[in-house]
Amino acid sequence: MSDLAPVLDHLDRSIDKSLERLFSLLRIKSISTDPAFAAECRKAAEWLVEDLKSIGFDAGIRDTAGHPMVVAHHEGEGPHVLFYGHYDVQPVDPLELWEDDPFDPQVKEIEPGRKAITGRGSSDDKGQLMTFIEACRAYKAVHGKLPCRISILFEGEEESGSPSLRPFLEANRDELKAEFALVCDTAMWDRETPAVCVGLRGLVGEEITVKAADRDLHSGFFGGAAANPITVLARVLGALHDDNGRVTIPGFYEGVEETPERILKSWEGLGQTTESFLGPIGLSRLSGETGRSALELVWARPTAEINGISGGYTGEGFKTVIPAEASAKVSFRLVHAQDPDKIRAAFRAFVEARIPSDCSVEFHKHGGSPAFQLDYDMPLVTKAQAALTEEWSKPAVAIAMGGSIPIVGDFRKMLGMESLLVGFGLPDDRIHSPNEKYDVTSFHRGQRSWARILDMLSK
Repeated sequence: MSDLAPVLDHLDRSIDKSLERLFSLLRIKSISTDPAFAAECRKAAEWLVEDLKSIGFDAGIRDTAGHPMVVAHHEGEGPHVLFYGHYDVQPVDPLELWEDDPFDPQVKEIEPGRKAITGRGSSDDKGQLMTFIEACRAYKAVHGKLPCRISILFEGEEESGSPSLRPFLEANRDELKAEFALVCDTAMWDRETPAVCVGLRGLVGEEITVKAADRDLHSGFFGGAAANPITVLARVLGALHDDNGRVTIPGFYEGVEETPERILKSWEGLGQTTESFLGPIGLSRLSGETGRSALELVWARPTAEINGISGGYTGEGFKTVIPAEASAKVSFRLVHAQDPDKIRAAFRAFVEARIPSDCSVEFHKHGGSPAFQLDYDMPLVTKAQAALTEEWSKPAVAIAMGGSIPIVGDFRKMLGMESLLVGFGLPDDRIHSPNEKYDVTSFHRGQRSWARILDMLSK
């Protein structure tokens, strides 16, 4: 019998006890953004420390300017890995939309033959992080040791912007640095198809304000003669894309790579169509670069999006005014090796070149982070896919995500290590919303999946 088989058997026999432990953690109201719950956040950190100590980890609380970190280490043979998760949760408002108390977890049958764990944090991220802890617990129970050297970092501010994370990584880089990180804060493709996330888009945010006359003007007296900042702004924003949906900013596509054909074909095999992607939101036509699928557009292509426009009179009734200024918020999702600083500079130059000589423009920076991209053929990725495929009914797919998870960029930049992103959430888990849930199958087979991945890493 292999080292893995008895570990999997132990996980199967222990599912009820693992649910009890998860429920204990879910009952703690660790809402990080609300100072009223600071004691609950510390309570969640303390709970995790004690649970990790019970497995044999050298675990402790590390205080920060905000909520505490949980850091734990366990010796083992094989590579050194750092597992990351977060114990804080989103607020539960509006409370009246919850079917049950958000901090009174239950197992409910949500459809015939499908059971789910309910409660805030069940999917994001307490249920996810506990899948890894349970895999470690089973290995220790069966073999008395772990197959790898494992460090753990749990933070308590992920849902409130992680203000303490970067200073903590900087101060503790030697202790936390490993060969690579494991992150369980992502999702499967569907209930039967596991996924390894190999790409996350970066982000650049800019707010621009165009100014013209020194005051609002009567459009009857000055219309047709005086510059209108809304018109100037509209022309600038309208010039951002050509007729084929490509961004027209010079140098914008520097560092953007084409997705390998075999990966595109694997995405086609997922069955996502323009109709299935856009239909549920009342749309029918893709608006990005022509000739590309919905998944390629949101997973592997960069964007320029206008997020808000303001200027002039927008109240009830009508006011014939030429405003003194107009503003817009614009964001760019980045992919591959695009440089956030170069994108920001190129955008500002693009705007300034289109501002009339008697008008002015001001810029306000709203953050920036690079994209995260792993090689699709990276051995760590292909081995994780193989381990997941052994557990689930369908082969594991390498996917990307349209959003951002800043921690993986910090791990790369500050600790010099790549991250393997494997999660067992589902699109209908309602994270950040009322009635959050986590399928029991995700929780159970997530544990088995991490056991398989740890076994794979040991070899």
